[in-house]
Amino acid sequence: MDSLFDQSALTTLAERLVKAARSAGADAADAVAMRSVSLSVEVRDGAVEESERAEGNDMGLRVLLGKRQAVVSTNDIRGESVETLAERAIAMARVAPEDPYAGLADPSLLARNIPDLDLVDRDLPDVGALERIARSAEQGGLAVKGVSKSGGASASAGIGGMVLLTSHGFSGSYLGSRHGLSMTAIAGEGTGMERDYDYSSTLHAADLEAPDKIGRTAGERAVERLNPRKVSTRKVPVVFDRRVSASLVGHLSGAINGASIARKTSFLKDKLDAQLFARGINIIDDPLRRRGLRSQPFDAEGVAGKRMALVEDGVLKTWLLDCATARELNMKTTGHAHRGASSPPSPGPTNLHLEPGTMSLDELLKDTGEGFYVTDLIGSGVNGVTGDYSRGAAGFWIENGKRAYPVSEVTIAGHLLDMFKTLTPANDLEFRYGTNAPTLRVEGLTIAGV
Repeated sequence: MDSLFDQSALTTLAERLVKAARSAGADAADAVAMRSVSLSVEVRDGAVEESERAEGNDMGLRVLLGKRQAVVSTNDIRGESVETLAERAIAMARVAPEDPYAGLADPSLLARNIPDLDLVDRDLPDVGALERIARSAEQGGLAVKGVSKSGGASASAGIGGMVLLTSHGFSGSYLGSRHGLSMTAIAGEGTGMERDYDYSSTLHAADLEAPDKIGRTAGERAVERLNPRKVSTRKVPVVFDRRVSASLVGHLSGAINGASIARKTSFLKDKLDAQLFARGINIIDDPLRRRGLRSQPFDAEGVAGKRMALVEDGVLKTWLLDCATARELNMKTTGHAHRGASSPPSPGPTNLHLEPGTMSLDELLKDTGEGFYVTDLIGSGVNGVTGDYSRGAAGFWIENGKRAYPVSEVTIAGHLLDMFKTLTPANDLEFRYGTNAPTLRVEGLTIAGV
């Protein structure tokens, strides 16, 4: 994997692509180059079930002729067909419909200094090390009393990065590594079996949870789910465990995506500067967080990133914008462009989190009294156009301010606007995922049971 740490060849190739596009007649152009290598191992019952090595090489060229644009891509990173690729892109752009919002980023917004975000772990494990890690996680799960079998454990590692070069002077690159570990445990027998999991994903191996802890947590969670009960239909407070609470932040970020706002397909399209949450609620997007899973020193158009509040003191402060959606909405990009090799930029979040509240988890449960504690969400019944929310769920019933017994086969339903208004966070925020939130309580959701 040593060659992945040197991106000079990819930078040279991107330069050649942009130069070829300009020579072929493009008014402006940009090129992205991406290369990655990953290793993964999956074990079950102590034996290796699958071992995989994957490599990806992608190069994309976007050309602009006035307000017409086209994107072409290739996995030939040797650069033997640079001129042909540029000519093909120009031919496609000539017959493309005009897009009044297409164009490169304003030069004044481009990143001039590329910060070191500590995204790369240069010591990547080999297949043998990954096997040992996965086996350790599986053994940790099987050691839990009540666990009857393993659903498998996996370990992975890889590295990848991006080079971006534009015809108006931007040139930048970055690399990131990734380590992952997971285990699924099965408890009980026959039709009474339950399963659960745990996983850890980090940029640096030193930040991973210990393998035996991952397995043990998966096993304990599976055992806790044995002998679930059903509950009757009613309206109660619902507490979302940290494993699933971030999904509510994800629904917000999808609804404030500039593309949805421009198309008027979001239930929040008229809510900019509105009080969506209670006072004190802050939701932050931070592309510059050190070792963040979605950290990037610049976006896919070369725009400098910055930490920003999407929601401040409960008020929605901004949309997530790239240059095209910003122009369409008569605003300025927020530096949230993402891009693959075969598509133009589009907006999306980076490291998202909802800031913690003041109550501990025990205090939040005690204050709840009776309700439903959700640990697992099923399906995707959320309508981003209307804001209607309906998802299958499993977890635990709360009685007298404590988790009392497992519950399964229920549906929780409400409307996201009402859910946002009554949301109360605990103080147990951890940064484990790309989107993070503490345990969250939402008032008055409908539980559809028996």
